Amino acid sequence: MSGVIQSLGPHAGFILASYGAVAVILAGLTLSIVRDHRAQKRALAALEQRGAGRRRPGGGAP
Repeated sequence: MSGVIQSLGPHAGFILASYGAVAVILAGLTLSIVRDHRAQKRALAALEQRGAGRRRPGGGAP
């Protein structure tokens, strides 16, 4: 692994930290999307259970 770090030159720390930051940010965004999707599914199920149906069968565009 030290060969890889040396091949990145004098800015290896910055490069690796940047990749690490991007990985953390992408993981956070993915987690946020998954959590929001689950919340939206629960909200839709609650609405449908209360009798709020869809306006058009199939949900197609006009």
